Amino acid sequence: MQNQKQVLLYDGVCNLCNGMVRFVIRWDRKKDILFASLQSETGQDYLRKLGLPADDLNTLVYIKAGKHFIRSTAVLEVLKDMGGFWRLLYIFIIIPVCLRDPVYRLVACMRYRVFGKRDSCKLPSPEIQERFLDV
Repeated sequence: MQNQKQVLLYDGVCNLCNGMVRFVIRWDRKKDILFASLQSETGQDYLRKLGLPADDLNTLVYIKAGKHFIRSTAVLEVLKDMGGFWRLLYIFIIIPVCLRDPVYRLVACMRYRVFGKRDSCKLPSPEIQERFLDV
């Protein structure tokens, strides 16, 4: 069976989001997760195909096996797919979305103020460039 890649769409100018991407790159030992910024042409194409608003940069979108996940569910699915210790955090999926997502939205609304914002999307280093779809 061929190894299928997953795609994580993230806010490319958000320092918190970029930190999450670096975290996933470091701990995703199978290297099955690919990345594209929401602002990129690739990210915008994915959003259109999924029927999601192209101007909503306050969410992570995780695509795998023909399905997509957003906000807190996306984060938990990524952690599960990374394996190892991080997989254990998937236990929080038992908390209803109606409780998880308001916390996610609160962090998303404050992320620029707390973590900062870049003027443009950062280009990946040559060692990890193949994991980015929008380079």
